[in-house]
Order: sequence, then structure tokens, then C-alpha cells
Amino acid sequence: MRMDNKAYLVQMKSNGVHSRTRTLNAKGLPGNDIHYMSVNGSLCTTKTKSRRQRWEVKPSEMSKNTLNPIRAIVDGMKLVPNPEKPMISLSIGDPTVFGNLPTDATVLQAMKDAIDSHKYNGYAPSVGYLKSRQAVANFYSCPEAPLEAEDVVLTSGCSQAIELAINVLCNPGDNILVPRPGFSLYKTLAVSMGIEVKLYNLLPEKSWEIDLQHMESLIDERTSCLIVTNPSNPCGSVFSKDHLQKILKVASKLCVPILADEIYSDMVFPGCNSSSLASLSSNVPILSCGGLAKRWLVPGWRLGWILIHDRNNIFGSEIRQGLVKLTQRILGACTIVQGALESILNNTPQSFYSDTISFLKSNSEICFKELCSVPGLNPVMPSGAMYLMVGIEMDHYPDFKNDVDFTERLVTEQSVFCLPASAFEYPNFFRIVVTVPEELMLEACARIREFCQHYYRPPSCDGNDLDQ
Repeated sequence: MRMDNKAYLVQMKSNGVHSRTRTLNAKGLPGNDIHYMSVNGSLCTTKTKSRRQRWEVKPSEMSKNTLNPIRAIVDGMKLVPNPEKPMISLSIGDPTVFGNLPTDATVLQAMKDAIDSHKYNGYAPSVGYLKSRQAVANFYSCPEAPLEAEDVVLTSGCSQAIELAINVLCNPGDNILVPRPGFSLYKTLAVSMGIEVKLYNLLPEKSWEIDLQHMESLIDERTSCLIVTNPSNPCGSVFSKDHLQKILKVASKLCVPILADEIYSDMVFPGCNSSSLASLSSNVPILSCGGLAKRWLVPGWRLGWILIHDRNNIFGSEIRQGLVKLTQRILGACTIVQGALESILNNTPQSFYSDTISFLKSNSEICFKELCSVPGLNPVMPSGAMYLMVGIEMDHYPDFKNDVDFTERLVTEQSVFCLPASAFEYPNFFRIVVTVPEELMLEACARIREFCQHYYRPPSCDGNDLDQ
């Protein structure tokens, strides 16, 4: 078609009202100008779009706002071990690092059977296979908090479960309540999405119970989620039934849903009872996040879940539909592990769980006993999970600026790496992972003692440190 001595390609819409045209150049190839023509033949030319003249590729605001506090601190440390002493890393929350805590043979066999069946090589529904979701529902259902398959969303590890839960509950400009000290991922995810993080205090003198008054004071009309971690990373604490009920009372009073991070569910030392939040809740809706990683000692398998507890239909259908839509972004968890899931949950012997917990308790007791007698250190005995927090009386260690400096020098001189608790928003503590073999735990504690004895400065009679 030719008009005004120009050639045009015309694409008519089915209603015939407007058409989209593009100019042709001298060779009959499409040019860059876009025009619109009405049916009466008049021509309306839109603003010509200019081409970019140079490369200008920039990272997104979300990527720039994504920061893991642990990486930010550790990457800035000068971690050069003493070449005369083999490195003992007590910093990584991965129970498989030293090879002394393998998963059970039945767990491995379930994976082998899933592979050999050739049934799980394709796509699964984004929320997970129905059979696998039902297996999780059956495993965690109880009369106080019943579950069906429709209440379970399978995810790529517990970390993704936490991400989906935050995403479905929060909008940019909202705020969430996060424990201090607490798992750094909560802040990493929230800040990257434009969500404010408010930190509520845990109390070391009360075995890391929540400061309930402080937590309640932080809640306002933009608070969209309260995160409760039980058992705790990094503290290894386990809340009593009474304390959990008090948490629920605050959430109920101020109408705040709870994201319950229960990845360490049932990793509780003998003599200490642990209840899920949902089993105690009468009206607070809860998204409980868990997975295979820690209890089954397979963090690399990346299989987690969200359990939707909403007996009063406060979440309604929209939260569930929102979770489904969010799962469609990566099309779900690994299908092979999903195929093995029912067998893993139903066939893992109780002795495997008991042996793991017995080892963790024994190692925790060794670490606690050894460090209790070290001047200037205040370990807090855990009740579960895989961690122990140790306070540093920094006034008695004037050679060090803070916990980061302290732990950095511990690596340099003793080749023992403990994670400074500044990574968990809690300075002047460090975290120890208690999954190392017993002989290494004893050796690490001996080196920490030697290090502390060298730098410790006792108080003088007049209240000032000696050697100042």
C-alpha cells in the first residue's frame, strides 16, 4: 500500500477499527516508524522510538537490595588459618560437612527406588505431586491441627518455603517482625522486596525466650507477618508450651498471621518437649515452613514444604491461590525427591532420629561444659537444633573491637572458625555448630580456651582492667 510516496505494511485488527502500520524503506524492508490508521483512511503517526546508541545493562533494584548479612560479614573477614593447625570449621549449618552424620539407609533406598521407577523424570504440578503432599499432611497432621493434601505446598527447600510465605503475605512498604538473634535469610528476602524488617529481642538469660512486651510494641497497622523460629537457629532454644501460647495471644490480640519456621521440628533434646504453633492455635492463621534438610540430614536435596493452618478461614481462598501462583515461577520442587518422600516419611526408623539427637545433645553438653570454665565466655546451653551461642565479655578482651574481630583472630591463631553473631544482628556473641565429630569438638574447645586465656584481662580491684 502507498500513501504520500511512502510504502506501508498494514495489519488489520479483526474489528477493522484501527490498524498498525510500519513504513518500508527503499529496499522494501520494515523501517522503525510506527503509525496507526483509522478505517476512513486518515493516518495518525505516533512518536518515533529512537534506538539505543550504546550498551547500558544495569542490575535490577531487587538484586542491588539483596544482601545476606552472613556473607557480608564473613566475606569481609581476613580468614587465614594458622598453617600449623588443621582448620576446624564450626560455622556452617550443614550436618553433612564432616561425614559423621550420614542419612539413614532407608532414606537413600527411597531415592534409589524413585529413580529406578522412571516415574518421576517429568514435570510435577507446581505445588507438588498430590501423593507426596498427602504423605506430608499425614505425617504432620494431629487432632489439634488437622491437615489435608490441599493444605500442603511442596517447595525447593525450606528457604523457598519461607520466601513464598513472605511473598504471599507482604507488600512493599509492609513490615515483618523477625527475631534477634535470628536466621539472616528473613532479612535478606524482605529487604530485597521493599519490606521493612523490625527486630524483636530474644533473652539469653531466659534461654532465648521472646521479649513479648518488646515484640508487641513493634506491631502496627503495616505489620503483615510475625516470624517465629522454634527450635531456633542460631540459638538452639526450644520454646515451652506456655511461652508459645503467650506468643499466640499477642498475635491473636493484634490480628497478625504467623510464619512459623519449624525446619528443626522434632530435633529436640530428651527431657524437653516441643509443640508446633499450629497445634496450640485456636484462631491465629499460620504458615508453617519445614523440610527434609535438617531432621533427615539431606540439605542438598532441596525439598521443603508449607503447611497451611487456617481452621477459621482467615486466609480464605486468596492466600492459597496466591501460593499456587507463586509456585508457578519455578514449577515446584525436585520430582525425584518428591517420588521418594512418602517412603522417607513412613519408613525412616525411629532409631535414626534418636541417634542423631543423642549425638547433638552429647556434643552440646561437651561444648557447654568446656566453655563454661573459660574466663570471659558465657555459653547458653541449647535444648535442640544444631547450635550453641556463646557470649563474649568484650570488656575483658580489650585487644578486640567486637565479635567479628574476636572470631577473625581465632581463625588466624587457632584455625577454629565460629560465626560472629553480628551476622544474626546480635553482637558480642558467636555461634558454634555442634555437628562436628566429638574429638574435633574437644580439640576446638581446647583451642578456644588457649586463645581466651592468652587475651583475657581480669578486672582489677578498682574496677579497671589490668595492663591498661
